[in-house]
Amino acid sequence: MGAQEVPLLGLTGGMGAGKSTALEALERLGAATLSTDTVVHELYGDERLRDLVVERWGPDVAPGGVVDRAQVAARAFASAPEREWLEGVLWPMVGERMAQWLAAARARRPAPRAAVVEVPLLFEAGMEGAFDATIAVIAEEATRSERASGRGHALESERAARQLPQEEKARRATYVVRNDGSEADLAEQLSGVLEKLGR
Repeated sequence: MGAQEVPLLGLTGGMGAGKSTALEALERLGAATLSTDTVVHELYGDERLRDLVVERWGPDVAPGGVVDRAQVAARAFASAPEREWLEGVLWPMVGERMAQWLAAARARRPAPRAAVVEVPLLFEAGMEGAFDATIAVIAEEATRSERASGRGHALESERAARQLPQEEKARRATYVVRNDGSEADLAEQLSGVLEKLGR
């Protein structure tokens, strides 16, 4: 399999749909995986980003030189221009990390079955064009609500974070997997997606 033959997949879904569970299952199935949330978390530990947010919003966002993500979120979501500023700074950095990771994944031997990146706001950010295919993980509203509240989130905050409804994500995605059953059911569906890509 040549370097370019490892397909790049974008994985997305609403809050509580089970994106992280799906990403873990894909890794077990032989895919190289990356979470943009993890990348963002790592970037906040980077001096370059810390200095930019302190310059923008003052030293309160990085007490003791450590970025307080809750403080950053409070300022970024206070208005559209602030959010756009943060996204304008963050996404190129995430893109840079993603490109490095993808080059390494495609150089791996044996080659992974696919390179999968979990991007919660994939369609909202207009990033689908960066991927060979996309997967939307969906689940019943009640199931999602239960999972989200178990982690201290509420689905209302999904709408506040300007996420598309999951039906819309499913409509736009190349592949849709349901995550209402067991993890084994989810893995079976994802295995089917990887098989289709391998043909």
